[in-house]
Amino acid sequence: MSTQRTDCDQAAPSGGRPPEAGERLRRWRLVLGGDAADGTGCGLTGQDAAMDGALAALYGKGDKSQRGRDRSAGLGASAPSVARWLGDIRTYFPSSVVQVMQRDAIDRLGLSTLLMEPEMLEAVEADVHLVGTLLSLNKAMPETTKETARTVVRKVVEDLEKQLATRTRATLTGALDRSARITRPRHHDIDWNRTIAANLKHYLPEYRTVVPERLIGYGRASQSVKKEVILCVDQSGSMAASVVYASVFGAVLASMRSIATRLVVFDTAVVDLTDQLDDPVDVLFGTQLGGGTDINRALAYCQSRITRPAETVVVLISDLYEGGIRNEMLKRVAAMKTSGVQFVTLLALSDEGAPAYDREHAAALATLGAPAFACTPDLFPEVMAAAIEKRPLPVPEAA
Repeated sequence: MSTQRTDCDQAAPSGGRPPEAGERLRRWRLVLGGDAADGTGCGLTGQDAAMDGALAALYGKGDKSQRGRDRSAGLGASAPSVARWLGDIRTYFPSSVVQVMQRDAIDRLGLSTLLMEPEMLEAVEADVHLVGTLLSLNKAMPETTKETARTVVRKVVEDLEKQLATRTRATLTGALDRSARITRPRHHDIDWNRTIAANLKHYLPEYRTVVPERLIGYGRASQSVKKEVILCVDQSGSMAASVVYASVFGAVLASMRSIATRLVVFDTAVVDLTDQLDDPVDVLFGTQLGGGTDINRALAYCQSRITRPAETVVVLISDLYEGGIRNEMLKRVAAMKTSGVQFVTLLALSDEGAPAYDREHAAALATLGAPAFACTPDLFPEVMAAAIEKRPLPVPEAA
């Protein structure tokens, strides 16, 4: 049985149906792919046909067994055809959609090797996930491509710093000032909430007032180091986005004089990248995504660098799949907390939510008072502020 297809606008139902029915039909046609099973009975022309071709090239061939359809297209293995496709999707779709399609192309069609060509890198829409892919290819990347790759990575890092730096510095500066309470504050430095709470016993009913015999104030900002922060980051392949964000936040924290920041990355080996924190791009290219995981070894190194436990925050960013000695890892966390260290466990530092993680280890850490949860970049300043002030962490409800 043959099917005759008409333009989607012409195929839209008429009569008492609303005029937007044709637009709905067009959208369904783009979603379903245009084979005999789509049920729309309409075809596409002009730019719509070009959009459909770009979608088919990526999502068509691999779907037959799963969805009963087979869009006839593909990107092929040549760089020119991929470059043309990249140009097409940037023409037809917004930047956020382009980034998703690029990510899917790398995952579904195995295009990672093509990213080692400078011409390809110049054509892609750069985002955090692309940076993660480039870092995983770093060791295999030819010298002719590395400079282009660094340019791409630097653009993403600079954009992230613009988004995250101001709020992070403001939030943590406030937390540092609040954590340094003084008892003889100037008037504008008085913490009225804590002052009133501390003097409620001096309430005079007849005057309906509290006599503040003891004032509590915020400490004034100081140029000396108040807190020490150690970011301990798992660089296994699944943590790519977290590595990117942790490097950016590490650079922001290192720019604050009142915080001494250390950045440690690990797999089965431990690498201290603190001396590169003035340039997060150097930090990222100093990582090596993939490999095993030895959290215990990494924490042992971090523990050896702690000189002021009561003024130190350790942030472990890992999915907790431990390849080292589990009981020793937990003992180290317990010892650090007993000494006064504020210990934070993040299963991920990204917008994607919690990855697959070791639930047994997460539960064990929660028992020690170090609940493990995924953290978005927007929430990270609040998490750090809470750790600095030694108050409960703002753990998302989903955790």
